[in-house]
Amino acid sequence: MKKLLLGDEAIALGAIHAGLSGVYAYPGTPSTEITEFIQGDSLARERKLHSRWCTNEKTAMEAALGMSFMGKRALVCMKHVGLNVCADPFVNSGMTGVNGGVVVLVADDPSMHSSQDEQDSRFYGKFAMLPTFEPSSQQEAYDMMATAFEYSEQQCLPVLMRVTTRMAHSRAVVEVKEQAREENVLNYNAVAANWVLLPANARRRNNQVTAQQKQLEDDAAASPYNSLVIPKSPMSSKYPLGIIASGIAYNYVMESLSSLNRGGAREGVSLPLLKISQYPLPKKLVRQMLEQCERVLIVEEGQPFIEDQVRGVFESTNILGRLTGELPRTGELTPDSVSEALKSLSHESFASAESDSSVPPAISGGADGASLVVPRPPALCQGCGHRDVYTALNQVLAEFDNPRVFGDIGCYTLGFLPPYKAIHSCVDMGASITMAKGAADAGQWPAVAIIGDSTFTHSGMTGLLDAVNENADITVIISDNLTTAMTGGQDSAGTNKFEAICLGLGVDPAHVRVVVPLPKNMPEITQIIRDEINYHGVSVIIPRRECIQTFKRHAKNKVKSEEVKSDK
Repeated sequence: MKKLLLGDEAIALGAIHAGLSGVYAYPGTPSTEITEFIQGDSLARERKLHSRWCTNEKTAMEAALGMSFMGKRALVCMKHVGLNVCADPFVNSGMTGVNGGVVVLVADDPSMHSSQDEQDSRFYGKFAMLPTFEPSSQQEAYDMMATAFEYSEQQCLPVLMRVTTRMAHSRAVVEVKEQAREENVLNYNAVAANWVLLPANARRRNNQVTAQQKQLEDDAAASPYNSLVIPKSPMSSKYPLGIIASGIAYNYVMESLSSLNRGGAREGVSLPLLKISQYPLPKKLVRQMLEQCERVLIVEEGQPFIEDQVRGVFESTNILGRLTGELPRTGELTPDSVSEALKSLSHESFASAESDSSVPPAISGGADGASLVVPRPPALCQGCGHRDVYTALNQVLAEFDNPRVFGDIGCYTLGFLPPYKAIHSCVDMGASITMAKGAADAGQWPAVAIIGDSTFTHSGMTGLLDAVNENADITVIISDNLTTAMTGGQDSAGTNKFEAICLGLGVDPAHVRVVVPLPKNMPEITQIIRDEINYHGVSVIIPRRECIQTFKRHAKNKVKSEEVKSDK
């Protein structure tokens, strides 16, 4: 079946047909139409796919990770500057990996039609060590969605898909599937030790992801979306010029070569051509190109991402492109600018002929011999209120089948360790609420978020707003110890304001509950947790007791103050 689709619409339909369960996005040109298409699609409505807008890109990424945690496929959409907002969960998602496939679609805006900068998101993919796809046509944009979700699940990594304005907002006829893939079923295969990024877990995952890079590069070299075409020629010497092109710039190259062949240059111009649409950079194919050509023109939309790498890896001085002036350094490429670059090089004697396609260990550290200090695992302080919270929570959750607790950044992250083993994830600041929401969107119940007081004001409030806006079936525990305890007891911005903040964000007043976490109050605490889990909507429980360390400090200071007064 054929459809006339925008690039954005091809991406959206490709995701639906690939078994999508939810799209999470914040509107931003040129990516907005993806979510809007899914919101209006009949199959998406029939399947009740999640498609509500999120408060920001960070909450979108975190909620998608929550859905992935439960085994389902999620799409995250944003424009390029939105990737800065969600950089924390995006980069950390490479460390957690995925359960259900995750595709992060970022639409870059060269020439800044509606943006503050010309940021090239491919650098984020390289930085986070994640596979990156860059379609060169609307057909590839549609087809790549299924490939990207499959590859995400195969490699247990999110996939970054990068498009640019012209790809997003131009139309073409696309051959689409007659039947959509079914959604993934809910599963409990996510391994908490991968998702809780305590240093020991993160170091192990970092080794694993680093070790995957060779496989990702080999896969890119073998990808059907990357192709090296070298003309057949009786020439024994190197070709005077070859072209490496990526994304929509590949279309400009093909159009320009076609124009030259119609009479703009020597009849039958034929050049070695490497098309790149899947990263990491396929160095094997690049090496083959460089071996065949005296010079190589690199044509890419955005910043000189490929050009920089080719120069650095192969130390070649015969690389042409944006950095050497053959193509404009800033702004969008156009068919005209690419054609001008090729015309300026057309005096070379190109071959005229038919073309064909060619195409982790664990860390060991320390000196030999016995350690002088026996390592001691970190633990919650004796007398810490978080201990009583986890004790009560574990007691109640034992009454439910397959409960999931999404943790956050703070002292309470230690609830992952024995004896509590109470949380299943800890990704970045504020992710607990949004991941719990995403898990609930996927069908998980009960879904509990536990977050500290300072982390809640740092990044949790927007996630709670998302949950309230959709009346998500989650229970949020704001474990309030009246300070920023993990970093030494600094003032917490929301102290004594949490009830008002939650009410202001729209939580039902009947389901904002405050308790004092002490052993003597255990019957009350467990009953409140039980009641709020069984309430099918957003509920907030605030266990409040001062951090034992700041309590001791305050008590000591009080004694000193009284001694000074008595001396006077």
